[in-house]
Amino acid sequence: MDSKNIDIQELKKTYKINESLQKLDDDLIGLQSVKKRITEITAILFMDKIRQDFGLSKYYPGLHMSFTGSPGTGKSTVASRMAELLQNLGYLSRGQLVVVSRDDLVAQFVGQTAPKTKDVLEKAMGGVLLIDEAYYLYKPNNEKDYGGEAIEMILQVMENNRTDIVLIFAGYSEPMKLFYRSNPGLSSRVAHHIDFPDYSREELLTIAKLLFEERQYQMSFYAEEVFIKYLDLRRQLPLFANARSIKNIVNRACFRLASRVMGQTNLFTYKSLINITPYDLILSSLFLKGLKTIPMTKQGYKDENVVFASFDMNKKSDEITRDPKTFTLFVWKNFE
Repeated sequence: MDSKNIDIQELKKTYKINESLQKLDDDLIGLQSVKKRITEITAILFMDKIRQDFGLSKYYPGLHMSFTGSPGTGKSTVASRMAELLQNLGYLSRGQLVVVSRDDLVAQFVGQTAPKTKDVLEKAMGGVLLIDEAYYLYKPNNEKDYGGEAIEMILQVMENNRTDIVLIFAGYSEPMKLFYRSNPGLSSRVAHHIDFPDYSREELLTIAKLLFEERQYQMSFYAEEVFIKYLDLRRQLPLFANARSIKNIVNRACFRLASRVMGQTNLFTYKSLINITPYDLILSSLFLKGLKTIPMTKQGYKDENVVFASFDMNKKSDEITRDPKTFTLFVWKNFE
Protein backbone atom coordinates (compact mmCIF):
# COMPACT_ATOMS: atom_id res chain seq x y z
CA MET A 1 0.00 0.00 0.00
CA ASP A 2 1.31 3.46 -0.88
CA SER A 3 1.90 5.46 2.31
CA LYS A 4 2.15 8.86 0.64
CA ASN A 5 -0.09 11.67 1.82
CA ILE A 6 -2.04 14.00 -0.45
CA ASP A 7 -2.97 17.54 0.53
CA ILE A 8 -6.73 17.74 -0.10
CA GLN A 9 -6.87 21.53 -0.03
CA GLU A 10 -4.09 21.83 -2.58
CA LEU A 11 -5.85 19.37 -4.87
CA LYS A 12 -9.08 21.36 -4.53
CA LYS A 13 -7.17 24.43 -5.68
CA THR A 14 -5.64 22.48 -8.57
CA TYR A 15 -9.03 21.27 -9.78
CA LYS A 16 -10.74 24.60 -8.92
CA ILE A 17 -13.42 22.78 -6.92
CA ASN A 18 -14.28 25.56 -4.48
CA GLU A 19 -14.10 28.18 -7.22
CA SER A 20 -16.61 26.37 -9.44
CA LEU A 21 -19.03 25.61 -6.59
CA GLN A 22 -18.83 29.23 -5.44
CA LYS A 23 -19.70 30.41 -8.95
CA LEU A 24 -22.74 28.13 -8.91
CA ASP A 25 -23.81 29.57 -5.56
CA ASP A 26 -23.30 33.12 -6.83
CA ASP A 27 -25.16 32.47 -10.09
CA LEU A 28 -28.31 31.05 -8.54
CA ILE A 29 -30.64 32.27 -5.81
CA GLY A 30 -31.98 29.47 -3.60
CA LEU A 31 -32.09 25.98 -5.16
CA GLN A 32 -30.35 24.52 -2.11
CA SER A 33 -31.39 20.94 -2.93
CA VAL A 34 -29.88 21.27 -6.42
CA LYS A 35 -26.65 22.77 -5.11
CA LYS A 36 -26.41 19.96 -2.56
CA ARG A 37 -26.72 17.31 -5.29
CA ILE A 38 -24.08 19.00 -7.45
CA THR A 39 -21.77 19.17 -4.43
CA GLU A 40 -22.31 15.45 -3.77
CA ILE A 41 -21.59 14.55 -7.40
CA THR A 42 -18.47 16.73 -7.30
CA ALA A 43 -17.33 14.91 -4.15
CA ILE A 44 -17.65 11.52 -5.87
CA LEU A 45 -15.64 12.70 -8.88
CA PHE A 46 -13.02 14.39 -6.71
CA MET A 47 -12.63 11.23 -4.60
CA ASP A 48 -12.13 9.22 -7.79
CA LYS A 49 -9.25 11.54 -8.74
CA ILE A 50 -7.63 11.12 -5.33
CA ARG A 51 -7.96 7.34 -5.55
CA GLN A 52 -6.17 7.45 -8.90
CA ASP A 53 -3.35 9.44 -7.30
CA PHE A 54 -3.00 6.62 -4.76
CA GLY A 55 -2.70 4.14 -7.60
CA LEU A 56 -6.14 2.59 -7.06
CA SER A 57 -8.12 1.31 -10.02
CA LYS A 58 -9.45 3.93 -12.39
CA TYR A 59 -13.21 4.15 -12.27
CA TYR A 60 -15.45 6.19 -14.54
CA PRO A 61 -18.60 7.02 -12.58
CA GLY A 62 -21.81 7.58 -14.53
CA LEU A 63 -21.98 11.20 -15.59
CA HIS A 64 -25.13 11.46 -17.73
CA MET A 65 -27.88 13.41 -15.99
CA SER A 66 -31.56 14.30 -15.97
CA PHE A 67 -32.72 17.80 -14.98
CA THR A 68 -36.46 18.06 -14.32
CA GLY A 69 -38.50 21.11 -13.44
CA SER A 70 -40.28 24.18 -14.78
CA PRO A 71 -38.65 26.66 -17.20
CA GLY A 72 -36.46 29.36 -15.71
CA THR A 73 -35.27 27.36 -12.71
CA GLY A 74 -31.57 27.45 -13.58
CA LYS A 75 -31.08 24.17 -15.48
CA SER A 76 -28.88 25.70 -18.20
CA THR A 77 -26.82 27.59 -15.62
CA VAL A 78 -26.20 24.43 -13.60
CA ALA A 79 -25.32 22.52 -16.78
CA SER A 80 -22.75 25.18 -17.65
CA ARG A 81 -21.15 25.00 -14.21
CA MET A 82 -21.21 21.19 -14.39
CA ALA A 83 -19.33 21.32 -17.70
CA GLU A 84 -16.72 23.57 -16.08
CA LEU A 85 -16.33 21.25 -13.09
CA LEU A 86 -15.95 18.17 -15.26
CA GLN A 87 -13.31 19.84 -17.40
CA ASN A 88 -11.36 20.99 -14.35
CA LEU A 89 -11.43 17.44 -12.98
CA GLY A 90 -10.24 16.02 -16.29
CA TYR A 91 -13.42 14.15 -17.23
CA LEU A 92 -14.04 16.36 -20.26
CA SER A 93 -11.43 17.64 -22.70
CA ARG A 94 -13.12 20.91 -23.70
CA GLY A 95 -15.91 21.67 -21.21
CA GLN A 96 -18.24 23.54 -23.56
CA LEU A 97 -22.04 23.50 -23.14
CA VAL A 98 -24.22 22.88 -26.20
CA VAL A 99 -27.97 23.41 -25.70
CA VAL A 100 -30.38 21.93 -28.26
CA SER A 101 -34.02 20.95 -28.70
CA ARG A 102 -35.82 18.44 -30.91
CA ASP A 103 -35.64 20.69 -33.99
CA ASP A 104 -31.83 20.67 -33.81
CA LEU A 105 -31.72 16.86 -33.91
CA VAL A 106 -34.74 15.56 -35.82
CA ALA A 107 -35.55 16.28 -39.47
CA GLN A 108 -38.88 16.00 -41.27
CA PHE A 109 -37.74 13.78 -44.10
CA VAL A 110 -36.09 10.38 -44.35
CA GLY A 111 -32.29 10.38 -44.34
CA GLN A 112 -31.91 13.86 -42.81
CA THR A 113 -32.07 13.10 -39.07
CA ALA A 114 -28.79 11.15 -38.85
CA PRO A 115 -26.64 13.97 -40.31
CA LYS A 116 -28.31 16.58 -38.07
CA THR A 117 -27.87 14.52 -34.93
CA LYS A 118 -24.30 13.56 -35.84
CA ASP A 119 -23.40 17.23 -36.36
CA VAL A 120 -24.78 18.20 -32.93
CA LEU A 121 -22.98 15.31 -31.21
CA GLU A 122 -19.68 16.27 -32.85
CA LYS A 123 -20.06 19.88 -31.66
CA ALA A 124 -20.74 18.67 -28.12
CA MET A 125 -17.90 16.14 -28.04
CA GLY A 126 -15.55 16.94 -25.18
CA GLY A 127 -18.29 18.85 -23.35
CA VAL A 128 -21.90 18.72 -22.17
CA LEU A 129 -24.93 18.35 -24.45
CA LEU A 130 -28.15 19.62 -22.85
CA ILE A 131 -31.30 18.45 -24.68
CA ASP A 132 -34.16 20.70 -23.59
CA GLU A 133 -37.70 19.27 -23.52
CA ALA A 134 -36.15 15.92 -24.38
CA TYR A 135 -39.51 14.10 -24.28
CA TYR A 136 -40.41 15.67 -27.63
CA LEU A 137 -37.83 13.39 -29.22
CA TYR A 138 -40.20 10.47 -28.71
CA LYS A 139 -43.58 10.46 -30.51
CA PRO A 140 -44.96 6.92 -30.30
CA ASN A 141 -48.20 7.73 -32.12
CA ASN A 142 -46.47 8.99 -35.24
CA GLU A 143 -45.07 6.22 -37.44
CA LYS A 144 -43.38 8.73 -39.74
CA ASP A 145 -41.54 10.49 -36.93
CA TYR A 146 -37.73 10.18 -36.96
CA GLY A 147 -37.11 10.99 -33.29
CA GLY A 148 -36.39 7.35 -32.55
CA GLU A 149 -33.46 7.47 -34.96
CA ALA A 150 -31.96 10.39 -33.06
CA ILE A 151 -32.45 8.58 -29.74
CA GLU A 152 -30.65 5.48 -31.04
CA MET A 153 -27.67 7.57 -32.14
CA ILE A 154 -27.60 9.31 -28.76
CA LEU A 155 -27.67 5.94 -26.98
CA GLN A 156 -24.68 4.73 -28.98
CA VAL A 157 -22.69 7.83 -28.08
CA MET A 158 -23.66 7.54 -24.40
CA GLU A 159 -22.31 4.00 -24.37
CA ASN A 160 -19.25 4.31 -26.62
CA ASN A 161 -18.02 7.80 -25.70
CA ARG A 162 -18.64 7.83 -21.97
CA THR A 163 -15.35 9.57 -21.24
CA ASP A 164 -15.67 12.44 -23.70
CA ILE A 165 -19.28 13.66 -23.61
CA VAL A 166 -21.98 14.11 -20.97
CA LEU A 167 -25.67 14.09 -21.92
CA ILE A 168 -28.20 16.05 -19.84
CA PHE A 169 -31.88 15.50 -20.61
CA ALA A 170 -34.12 18.31 -19.38
CA GLY A 171 -37.84 19.05 -19.19
CA TYR A 172 -40.99 19.01 -17.08
CA SER A 173 -41.06 16.22 -14.47
CA GLU A 174 -44.08 14.14 -15.55
CA PRO A 175 -43.36 14.06 -19.31
CA MET A 176 -39.75 13.13 -18.53
CA LYS A 177 -40.92 10.11 -16.51
CA LEU A 178 -42.91 8.88 -19.53
CA PHE A 179 -39.91 9.55 -21.76
CA TYR A 180 -37.65 7.31 -19.67
CA ARG A 181 -40.29 4.57 -19.44
CA SER A 182 -40.47 4.54 -23.23
CA ASN A 183 -36.80 3.62 -23.49
CA PRO A 184 -35.33 1.54 -20.61
CA GLY A 185 -31.91 1.64 -22.28
CA LEU A 186 -31.90 5.41 -22.01
CA SER A 187 -33.06 5.42 -18.39
CA SER A 188 -30.38 2.94 -17.32
CA ARG A 189 -27.63 5.17 -18.70
CA VAL A 190 -28.72 8.27 -16.77
CA ALA A 191 -26.96 8.14 -13.41
CA HIS A 192 -28.10 11.37 -11.78
CA HIS A 193 -31.67 12.66 -11.61
CA ILE A 194 -31.93 16.19 -10.24
CA ASP A 195 -35.25 17.98 -9.67
CA PHE A 196 -35.31 21.77 -9.89
CA PRO A 197 -38.04 23.25 -7.65
CA ASP A 198 -39.95 26.41 -8.54
CA TYR A 199 -38.69 29.59 -6.89
CA SER A 200 -40.56 30.93 -3.88
CA ARG A 201 -42.07 34.41 -3.88
CA GLU A 202 -39.22 35.73 -1.71
CA GLU A 203 -36.59 34.23 -4.02
CA LEU A 204 -38.26 35.72 -7.10
CA LEU A 205 -38.34 39.14 -5.42
CA THR A 206 -34.63 38.80 -4.60
CA ILE A 207 -33.90 37.88 -8.23
CA ALA A 208 -35.82 40.95 -9.43
CA LYS A 209 -33.92 43.25 -7.07
CA LEU A 210 -30.58 41.83 -8.25
CA LEU A 211 -31.56 42.26 -11.91
CA PHE A 212 -32.58 45.87 -11.30
CA GLU A 213 -29.33 46.41 -9.40
CA GLU A 214 -27.26 44.97 -12.25
CA ARG A 215 -28.89 47.50 -14.58
CA GLN A 216 -28.39 50.26 -11.96
CA TYR A 217 -32.10 50.70 -11.24
CA GLN A 218 -33.96 50.39 -7.97
CA MET A 219 -37.59 49.93 -6.95
CA SER A 220 -39.16 52.51 -4.69
CA PHE A 221 -40.90 51.21 -1.56
CA TYR A 222 -44.36 51.40 -3.12
CA ALA A 223 -43.10 49.94 -6.39
CA GLU A 224 -41.91 46.90 -4.45
CA GLU A 225 -45.40 46.50 -2.98
CA VAL A 226 -46.90 46.62 -6.46
CA PHE A 227 -44.29 44.18 -7.76
CA ILE A 228 -45.18 41.63 -5.07
CA LYS A 229 -48.87 41.88 -6.01
CA TYR A 230 -47.98 41.51 -9.68
CA LEU A 231 -45.85 38.49 -8.86
CA ASP A 232 -48.66 36.76 -6.94
CA LEU A 233 -50.99 37.22 -9.91
CA ARG A 234 -48.48 36.29 -12.60
CA ARG A 235 -47.51 33.04 -10.87
CA GLN A 236 -51.12 31.85 -11.09
CA LEU A 237 -51.21 32.18 -14.87
CA PRO A 238 -50.01 29.59 -17.42
CA LEU A 239 -46.52 29.73 -18.92
CA PHE A 240 -44.92 31.40 -15.90
CA ALA A 241 -41.19 30.71 -16.30
CA ASN A 242 -39.73 31.59 -12.89
CA ALA A 243 -36.49 33.60 -13.24
CA ARG A 244 -36.99 33.93 -17.00
CA SER A 245 -40.35 35.65 -16.47
CA ILE A 246 -38.83 37.89 -13.80
CA LYS A 247 -36.18 39.01 -16.29
CA ASN A 248 -38.92 39.94 -18.76
CA ILE A 249 -40.84 41.87 -16.08
CA VAL A 250 -37.70 43.79 -15.13
CA ASN A 251 -36.92 44.62 -18.76
CA ARG A 252 -40.45 45.93 -19.40
CA ALA A 253 -40.36 48.05 -16.24
CA CYS A 254 -37.11 49.65 -17.42
CA PHE A 255 -38.67 50.37 -20.82
CA ARG A 256 -41.69 52.03 -19.16
CA LEU A 257 -39.42 54.15 -16.97
CA ALA A 258 -37.62 55.43 -20.06
CA SER A 259 -40.91 56.20 -21.81
CA ARG A 260 -42.34 57.91 -18.72
CA VAL A 261 -39.32 60.11 -18.09
CA MET A 262 -39.04 61.10 -21.74
CA GLY A 263 -42.73 62.07 -21.87
CA GLN A 264 -43.05 63.87 -18.54
CA THR A 265 -39.94 65.97 -18.07
CA ASN A 266 -37.34 67.99 -19.91
CA LEU A 267 -34.90 67.78 -17.01
CA PHE A 268 -33.21 64.51 -16.10
CA THR A 269 -32.12 63.91 -12.51
CA TYR A 270 -30.18 61.02 -11.08
CA LYS A 271 -33.28 59.84 -9.23
CA SER A 272 -35.47 59.97 -12.34
CA LEU A 273 -32.99 57.77 -14.18
CA ILE A 274 -32.84 54.98 -11.59
CA ASN A 275 -36.16 54.95 -9.69
CA ILE A 276 -38.68 52.30 -10.77
CA THR A 277 -42.07 53.63 -9.61
CA PRO A 278 -45.44 51.87 -9.23
CA TYR A 279 -46.43 53.47 -12.54
CA ASP A 280 -43.75 51.44 -14.34
CA LEU A 281 -45.35 48.21 -13.10
CA ILE A 282 -49.08 48.98 -13.00
CA LEU A 283 -49.17 49.75 -16.72
CA SER A 284 -48.77 46.01 -17.31
CA SER A 285 -51.72 44.50 -19.17
CA LEU A 286 -52.13 42.07 -16.27
CA PHE A 287 -53.04 44.95 -13.96
CA LEU A 288 -55.06 46.90 -16.50
CA LYS A 289 -57.50 44.01 -16.85
CA GLY A 290 -58.94 44.48 -13.38
CA LEU A 291 -58.05 47.73 -11.65
CA LYS A 292 -60.03 50.70 -10.37
CA THR A 293 -58.73 53.75 -8.52
CA ILE A 294 -59.95 55.16 -5.21
CA PRO A 295 -58.34 58.04 -3.29
CA MET A 296 -57.43 57.25 0.32
CA THR A 297 -54.90 58.36 2.91
CA LYS A 298 -52.10 56.14 4.09
CA GLN A 299 -53.77 55.88 7.51
CA GLY A 300 -56.85 54.42 5.83
CA TYR A 301 -54.96 51.49 4.34
CA LYS A 302 -56.47 48.27 5.70
CA ASP A 303 -57.33 45.92 2.86
CA GLU A 304 -54.52 43.47 2.09
CA ASN A 305 -55.65 43.42 -1.55
CA VAL A 306 -54.86 47.12 -1.90
CA VAL A 307 -51.50 48.42 -3.03
CA PHE A 308 -50.17 51.96 -2.88
CA ALA A 309 -49.35 54.02 -5.93
CA SER A 310 -48.29 57.64 -6.44
CA PHE A 311 -50.50 58.74 -9.32
CA ASP A 312 -54.08 58.69 -10.54
CA MET A 313 -54.73 56.94 -13.84
CA ASN A 314 -57.84 59.08 -14.39
CA LYS A 315 -55.69 62.20 -14.66
CA LYS A 316 -53.40 63.25 -17.45
CA SER A 317 -49.71 63.31 -16.65
CA ASP A 318 -49.57 67.12 -16.55
CA GLU A 319 -52.47 67.26 -14.05
CA ILE A 320 -50.89 64.95 -11.49
CA THR A 321 -50.41 66.54 -8.07
CA ARG A 322 -48.62 64.81 -5.24
CA ASP A 323 -49.74 65.40 -1.68
CA PRO A 324 -47.23 63.73 0.67
CA LYS A 325 -50.07 62.63 2.98
CA THR A 326 -52.44 61.30 0.33
CA PHE A 327 -52.04 58.30 -1.92
CA THR A 328 -54.06 56.79 -4.71
CA LEU A 329 -54.83 53.12 -4.19
CA PHE A 330 -55.33 50.46 -6.79
CA VAL A 331 -57.74 47.70 -5.81
CA TRP A 332 -57.48 44.37 -7.56
CA LYS A 333 -60.88 43.04 -8.65
CA ASN A 334 -60.96 39.26 -8.94
CA PHE A 335 -61.88 38.11 -12.41
CA GLU A 336 -62.40 34.68 -13.89
